[in-house]
Amino acid sequence: MNTQITAKMKIGTSADKVFEAIVSPEGIGNFWFSSSSERWEQGKTVTLRYDEYEAEGAIEVIEIEAHKKIVFSWGGELEGESTIVTIIFKEFDSRNTIIEVTESGFKEDDPERFEKMMGQKEGWVYMLTCLKGYLENGISTLRASLVH
Repeated sequence: MNTQITAKMKIGTSADKVFEAIVSPEGIGNFWFSSSSERWEQGKTVTLRYDEYEAEGAIEVIEIEAHKKIVFSWGGELEGESTIVTIIFKEFDSRNTIIEVTESGFKEDDPERFEKMMGQKEGWVYMLTCLKGYLENGISTLRASLVH
């Protein structure tokens, strides 16, 4: 049974700029979380905050390949609920990058698995849309606007 979701989007800038927007504490607040406790690096635990929702969570950065790949786990605050997120950056010319986000590890026996997976897919598409707006047009007011 498939327990992963994937979202992809083309962003009109280089892979290094897309990568830096995610891993740098200065960039992430413009499109995703309010803040990141530090730069994302392999082996680090990074705290991410959503001030608007009074929420905070930690990620464990498993693997980083500059401008190409980020792998992290999150959701471990609840026993057995952590998932693995893999972000791949495919630059096909100096002005365009395909960013692909895959989240895996949803529990097969969870009766709410389908709803969780669909919610995460929606969240990733929204994050990528905010990232695109920020990097292509300098729009930093889209984040934290998704309403459930």
